Amino acid sequence: MGSNLSELYALLEEHFRQQDGGRAIGGIHVLPFFPSSADRGFAPMRYDEVDPAFGSWADVARLAESYELTADFMINHISRRSPFFEDFLKHKDRSPYAGMFIRYKDFWPGGEPSAEQLDLIYKRKPRAPAAEVTFADGTNERVWCTFDEEQIDLDLRSEVTKQFVRTSLIDLARRGAKVIRLDAFAYSIKKSGTNCFFVEPEVWELLDWVRNLLAPHGVEVLPEIHEHYSIQQKLAERGYWVYDFALPMLLLHTLYTASNQRLLAWLQICPRKQFTTLDTHDGIGVVDVHGLLSEQEIEHVRDQLFGRHGNVKQVYNSAAYKNLDIYQINCTYYSALGADDDAYVLARAIQFFAPGIPQVYYVGLLAGENDITLVERTKIGRDINRHQYTKEEVAENVSRPVVRRLINLMYFRSSYPAFSGDFEIVETPHSEQLCLSWRFEEAFTELRADLQNRTFTIRYCDQTSGMMKYLDGV
Repeated sequence: MGSNLSELYALLEEHFRQQDGGRAIGGIHVLPFFPSSADRGFAPMRYDEVDPAFGSWADVARLAESYELTADFMINHISRRSPFFEDFLKHKDRSPYAGMFIRYKDFWPGGEPSAEQLDLIYKRKPRAPAAEVTFADGTNERVWCTFDEEQIDLDLRSEVTKQFVRTSLIDLARRGAKVIRLDAFAYSIKKSGTNCFFVEPEVWELLDWVRNLLAPHGVEVLPEIHEHYSIQQKLAERGYWVYDFALPMLLLHTLYTASNQRLLAWLQICPRKQFTTLDTHDGIGVVDVHGLLSEQEIEHVRDQLFGRHGNVKQVYNSAAYKNLDIYQINCTYYSALGADDDAYVLARAIQFFAPGIPQVYYVGLLAGENDITLVERTKIGRDINRHQYTKEEVAENVSRPVVRRLINLMYFRSSYPAFSGDFEIVETPHSEQLCLSWRFEEAFTELRADLQNRTFTIRYCDQTSGMMKYLDGV
């Protein structure tokens, strides 16, 4: 939203803060604002600079003064155009940064994985996790590369990498970050004979090391992992913040089928110390919901989304659009619900009443539809959910009824004290009904929803009069 960090701040202050000081937004996660060579910031070249196209550290500081700021650290990789990797290419073994990268010749006996070892690796792309590099002396090697070839994996066993991580994380903390998200965290440990994904116990040693680094600065750690929901439960058991990446597909299934059963089963067991999502800069996660929905139910959601609901072609999730990631569907959440205002606001109401802190992606904040023009121009599938809003477009969209309803919900969720208390699932006689409540001391609120008709009411105890009231404007 907006053309830079300064404009973003102005838009947030203008459109999402009430005259009495109330605010719809308490925290903000700014996606990577560092100089980067690819993937919209996720191939960072360094962490001690702000990309001049976005602004300066002063702009970051102003956001951090007004909002709880979340910043990214790509713990798995760094740009091949970073000064560290470029020095490695120039000086090879003589580079002080040679130890930052995983060289196939050193990692694999014989220099290459066997077919069995390669099959065992958890891969997000249909290829070996490697990039061919040419050194200044003309020699060639393969280095570990999980994602795009602009994103070279880091060797977190080496002291030079640990020093880089230590310096970068503490600098982000000192610059105002209250939460640091560890992007692609589960890929960070590579170990021969394993799938190189969430490798235990080493993954816990790394995570605890990072938490201990940041704890003196009052900064929380948020590992970003898309996989089976049991991993999120493991993290939560150890006191870490997690994402609820299962909720998006579960809610689509709930609204497509008008049945509460699968959703309620998850709400009973999901972590409480979590950030809930419906949409992100990536797609709608599929892998996260395996075991919570059957394969048939997942396919039903896919069919509905690609059929009458989503205004999205399956080809956007194919090689033709630089997207062979089988773990997610590229679509805005508003489009996934057929641009139905009532269904969309109901989905957000359920998200806001689910356990955890709600995170609303900027496209979802403005109830954005699929940007077909952008995705057809770039031929990058994920761009369908990455529309770049000018300040004029933001002003236009916040006046839409669906967005006004969403913002009213956000003001209530951000200010009403019951959400600091106890969550309860209230039994209903029919599966097409849903009732969720929160209570903290005298504060009480309840959501009652009709999933078939996609309507809902929210009632709450007025703290001044003690009387039950219904929330208006939603």
